[in-house]
Amino acid sequence: MTPLLVAAGALVGAPLRLLAVRLAGRAGRDPAVGTLAVNVAGSAVLGVLLGLGDTPPAVVALVGTGFCGTLTTFSGFGADVVRLVEERAVGRAAAYLAATLVLGLGAAAAGYLLAR
Repeated sequence: MTPLLVAAGALVGAPLRLLAVRLAGRAGRDPAVGTLAVNVAGSAVLGVLLGLGDTPPAVVALVGTGFCGTLTTFSGFGADVVRLVEERAVGRAAAYLAATLVLGLGAAAAGYLLAR
């Protein structure tokens, strides 16, 4: 049953990530903005979920692993940083890296504390 819950969450998270990255690109922004947005949002959702404490394992599988796991993307983040460095936008790459770490961890902590 758990793999089905993970897959069900992934059916929502993955398309939302794709949509966010594409919307950022269509708005004339770097697609990394979409990646940053989903990584921060997913971190906040996961923080809330874990902060609730007695969350049933089925909900953790559906929302935490399935939805948040496919909404957020470390590989996309890494590829964005490498692309920015290759484009000789080292300052933007460093700012993006720092923003992702600070905002992602901050969102997870805020969500966790909010749910407590």
